[in-house]
Amino acid sequence: MCEMGVKLKLYHHPCDFHSGIAGGIEICITFPTEYVKTQLQLDERANPPRYRSIGHCVRLTIQEHGVKGLYRGLSSLLYGSIPKSAVRFGMFEFLSNIAKDSNGKLDNKRSLLCGLGAGVAEAVLVVCPMETIKVKFIHDQSSSNPKYKGFFQGVREIVREQGLRGTYQGLTATVLKQGSNQAIRFFVMTSLRNWYLGDNPHKKMNPFITAAFGATAGAASVFGNTPLDVIKTRMQGLEAHKYKNTLDCAYQILKKEGLLAFYKGTVPRLGRVCLDVAIVFVIYEEVVNVLNKVWKTA
Repeated sequence: MCEMGVKLKLYHHPCDFHSGIAGGIEICITFPTEYVKTQLQLDERANPPRYRSIGHCVRLTIQEHGVKGLYRGLSSLLYGSIPKSAVRFGMFEFLSNIAKDSNGKLDNKRSLLCGLGAGVAEAVLVVCPMETIKVKFIHDQSSSNPKYKGFFQGVREIVREQGLRGTYQGLTATVLKQGSNQAIRFFVMTSLRNWYLGDNPHKKMNPFITAAFGATAGAASVFGNTPLDVIKTRMQGLEAHKYKNTLDCAYQILKKEGLLAFYKGTVPRLGRVCLDVAIVFVIYEEVVNVLNKVWKTA
């Protein structure tokens, strides 16, 4: 992402910590959009659908569970925000330092592959269990007899009933989604950054420019892989037993609900992802700049 050189490899953990904190704050602000997105993706037309629109989902949730109902499943993403950022940016830096050319520059194509590797790593190590727990908690709230009372009790119940495998449902779909997520985001971000810097790698990037590029990268990933996000959500819900595997889930959605079903929850996801990616990349770039200055004066 930035011209860090070999020395900065030792310092990527503070970046990960700060981006994780930034991600946690962003999640607390925007989680209702994540909640609505998940509910819309779980809502099957064949049942028939429970929610008529985004506004109807919000109104019904508040009516039945109060405002706190819009934050069901937040704890899972909150606990996972720092480890997720640590794995994502740590793996990206590790791979990008290997992939850079002799001038220390990372081209657009290699950034895509580095992003893909970072996305797969975070999916396997952090995101899959984090997302599985979140989806189950949100889905449980809509059931006639909710059984998850809190984060730790809920996790214990999931493990008791299904074993640790119960926290890793939809792994294939999660790997595909996160891999494509980060491949698209890092590719777009690196492309825009390289375009902006031109032949001057030392040109200063305003945080607002970084935020705009980050939001664009986030939007590109939403439009590029929302179908995978829908499949992942269905595979992690309380009725995942209906699907034999990822392909069967995709086939059943297409057969019973049509192509448009693969883009359920796009609008709320777009709002949250654009803000998320913009904030995280700004924090990431600013912390890296500070660390570079510290290194030079040390």
